Amino acid sequence: MFKKKILIIEDTEFMKKLISDVLKEAGYEVVTASSGEEGLQKVREEKPDLVLLDVVMPGMDGFEVCRILREDESNNLMPIIMLTAQENEDHKLEGLELGADDYIIKPFNSRELVSRVRNTLKRIDRNRLANPLTGLRGNIEIQVEINQRIAKKEVFAVIYGDLDNFKSYNDVYGFASGDRAIKLTADVLIDATNTFGNSRDFIGHIGGDDFVIITTPDKVDAICENIIKTFDIKIKELYCKEDVDRGYIVTSNRQGQIMKFPLVSISLSVVTNEERELISHLQIAEIAAELKKKAKAMQGSVYVKDRRRG
Repeated sequence: MFKKKILIIEDTEFMKKLISDVLKEAGYEVVTASSGEEGLQKVREEKPDLVLLDVVMPGMDGFEVCRILREDESNNLMPIIMLTAQENEDHKLEGLELGADDYIIKPFNSRELVSRVRNTLKRIDRNRLANPLTGLRGNIEIQVEINQRIAKKEVFAVIYGDLDNFKSYNDVYGFASGDRAIKLTADVLIDATNTFGNSRDFIGHIGGDDFVIITTPDKVDAICENIIKTFDIKIKELYCKEDVDRGYIVTSNRQGQIMKFPLVSISLSVVTNEERELISHLQIAEIAAELKKKAKAMQGSVYVKDRRRG
């Protein structure tokens, strides 16, 4: 596994060595720079995963380095933690306003430094994996979450959700409205899971109009029923009054034929290991695909459970 690379921009040799030793001991690769100018060059050359940036340096100070880094869009997801020996609230606010992710006051203990670095890297990694439209975690984290629950022999349920008649809605109302429908779906799933689920429940966005909720079997009915009830009310807000009153949208195909499509609804497929062993996320996805066909054969928003045993 590749080590995360951390760039330390610090003009004091003693502090630079101290921080380097702590981070190397914690398993990180470390590169250093002794000035702001050298630090900017090292960012271009080394492409670090995180920058530890001293505020007070001769010549170009840490605030100027932070400002220059954040002006370059390629550095937007590179976390910056600022270091200062001055417990000055104005300095802290200035650094955060320039785009620093965290601020550490010197002197600090080794455990605090490693914890701040580790937590910042975890948060940034999560942001990289998240769906940019909904902010929900994507395929990789969904697979990891399912496989972890299998490995721990937990009893769990996976709710797969996707939208019906979404393509026709997208074609008639446009991609911007389609994105609003996706965001609305995510909000409905989040609210239902937070209200009726468990604190450890997981919500993910596979992509497009496909979503996943990982919960426990006892919470499935309440979550699904609330999703359907809320979704069917809120989705109408994304249609013009004429289409809502009519109950469908009218469009034409490439041959000029008039087509009618129902309003967007949501289909939910529930797979659980209550009655049978599940061994991988791939197996669960296959079962969900079968259930999805049944759900989509029904009219309107529905949820279908896997009833098979063994």
